[in-house]
Amino acid sequence: MNIGESILQALDSVRMNKLRASLTLLSIAIGVFAIITAGGLVASIDNAVIGEIQKAGATSFQIRRMPAIQMGGHDWMKYSKRKPITYSQYIKFKKQMTDVKLVSSFTASQGFTIKSGVYETDPNVTMFGADENFLEAIARDISNGRAISPEDIEYNRNIALIGNDIVVKVFPHTNPIGQRIKIKNMVFEVVGVIKTKGAIMGQSQDNWVVIPLPMFLKYYANFWEEDLSITVKAFDKQSMYVAFDESIGLLRSIRNVKPWEENDFEIETNESIGDQFAGFTGFLSIFGSIVGAFSLIAAGIGIMNIMLVTVKERTREIGVRKAVGAKRSWILWQFIIESITLCILGGLIGIGFGLLVSAYFGSAMGLDLAIPISSIITSLIVCTLIGIVFGAYPAWKASKLDPIDALRYE
Repeated sequence: MNIGESILQALDSVRMNKLRASLTLLSIAIGVFAIITAGGLVASIDNAVIGEIQKAGATSFQIRRMPAIQMGGHDWMKYSKRKPITYSQYIKFKKQMTDVKLVSSFTASQGFTIKSGVYETDPNVTMFGADENFLEAIARDISNGRAISPEDIEYNRNIALIGNDIVVKVFPHTNPIGQRIKIKNMVFEVVGVIKTKGAIMGQSQDNWVVIPLPMFLKYYANFWEEDLSITVKAFDKQSMYVAFDESIGLLRSIRNVKPWEENDFEIETNESIGDQFAGFTGFLSIFGSIVGAFSLIAAGIGIMNIMLVTVKERTREIGVRKAVGAKRSWILWQFIIESITLCILGGLIGIGFGLLVSAYFGSAMGLDLAIPISSIITSLIVCTLIGIVFGAYPAWKASKLDPIDALRYE
């Protein structure tokens, strides 16, 4: 048995029966395409989002009223009944959490229009109310001007930091530092421009404005926007776990949680948030794999049919091979190898198109392409198995042909 000859025979079959072979290869390619596209996009999203989470530091954790990521809605009612984390609670918490690198808090709202003179933005700007440690807590820097200072918080100053999208639209020809912007009926002086970051998953990271937290709560926050998120950053990984436990006890005391009651807040490390997000995107990958599996099963039936037709067309050839001494096992493996070759060929086409589509949509969402090596290897293994399983019956049928009857076949 010559493996190379069997592979060439399979490729020749594709060339001789273009329409029939193309339909079979297309069904395999679609299945693999679904697996690779889902795997590629999920890997790209994971790398981008988890990378952003990790930039905030492995020694940080967040405290919120509700979890950062919710899998399913069955606990939503329980979380929604929790009382907001208020500014007064945050101040008490911050004063007592002294053995850490920093404590920061913020809240946010969307849909604002920023104006200055004749220029204004679209009504899609996100406004943050934050304290002086906010930018360090989220690993962002100032490119021009200064950050919010403790004095800005203490004296409720009308100052603002703006992202580059605001600069482009409102101050196209002017240095924004020292200029004034209008947000609804309030006027703020721009004291800093936040360093440009670009977009992730199609969402700009620069279309935002940051004002002192007390100013936001006084003029812009509704009841639920008074619900604060708190970030705590420890000096090192070991002290983070001590601060983690201390924060739970301290916040339970501040929020008057009874000893027998569960926490009425969520406390999560960056690592745990990353794990939750990876679990969420894993569902997307599984969905793509399921869709691909159904398509590959249908493709396997097509492979079986095309191989049965091939056996019938080459009955006389099989008779000649047996007449000159070919063993049954040689005939069997010849057709199985041809079946595997067709499946692998369709799989390679699907992998190529899957990577192209992943790269296209990833680029549109501002993501770097992550090649899903595990999905590629799995797809090739599955294609091989489909070739073996669905090619086995036609191959067995070919190997069982009587050489005399086969030679008489017209």
